[in-house]
Amino acid sequence: MASASLCHSDVMMIEAGHSFTLGHEGAGYIEEVHESVADIGFNKGDPVGFLYTDGCCYQCEGCQLFPLHCFKGKQKLHGYSTDGFFAEYAVVDAQNCVRLPESIDVKTASPYFCAGLTAFHSVDSCDLTEGQWLAVVGAGGLGQFAIQIGKAMKLKVITVDVNDETLAICKELGADAVYNSRSNEAYVEEIKQLTQGGVHAACVFSNADAAYSSAPSLLKFGGLLMVAGIPKSPLSINAWDLAGGKLRIKGESTGTAHRMQKGVDFFAEHGIKPAIEHRKLEDLNDMIDELNAGNAMRRKLVSF
Repeated sequence: MASASLCHSDVMMIEAGHSFTLGHEGAGYIEEVHESVADIGFNKGDPVGFLYTDGCCYQCEGCQLFPLHCFKGKQKLHGYSTDGFFAEYAVVDAQNCVRLPESIDVKTASPYFCAGLTAFHSVDSCDLTEGQWLAVVGAGGLGQFAIQIGKAMKLKVITVDVNDETLAICKELGADAVYNSRSNEAYVEEIKQLTQGGVHAACVFSNADAAYSSAPSLLKFGGLLMVAGIPKSPLSINAWDLAGGKLRIKGESTGTAHRMQKGVDFFAEHGIKPAIEHRKLEDLNDMIDELNAGNAMRRKLVSF
């Protein structure tokens, strides 16, 4: 392993009382290639990134959508149901790896392989065109990626969060406008005025119920609600709004191994970088406490 980074869902695993090594965002150098995959094209020393699924067939209908739904394999998830990436070594499926281009530093690459890819697929699947408005709701690691991706696609990007320090980082990353939804009660009206009726798409990366309650109000008529963050409560959407075309809904995640290369190529081409805070492996418990306390302005990353 060369790098591993902390995601909020890692905290959920601790709360559930599971006993295995944490970490589902990872990147590293190949130490050994098993003879069964020697013809795939990887070599010892290659810098690679990888998704967190393992034991999937990568061929069935489920795998074409998301390997978690594999119909044929005995899938496991690193950091969720088997040992994860906060360790010096890991065994990963070659079908789930991608070689990193020279412009991406493997020592800081781990956030690309959950937060980065989820953000890329979410923004890319909105199918927006140059100059259209994108709202990024929730400005943690995924939202900070989404801002950079949106600007690289020449979109106008608005960011909504509840933390002023995080919003200041978002401005540094290129957001055209930022709004604190907790302290500014008029933020919806202000966004409507700025965008002349609402944004074309809103990507929700927050897991807060309040984020999903308010995000549809940011959309212009016929706008797209992109679901990426997973709230505790079920979504409550007016069926008539969907049937009548007032809004549309899609969802995205880290995606499949087949889609990974497109995202990595985009990161390299446009210089998309994770906003990170370097930490040591022995700080992991402190990192988790800080994440729980809401003190995670940037992705907390360990380099090995």
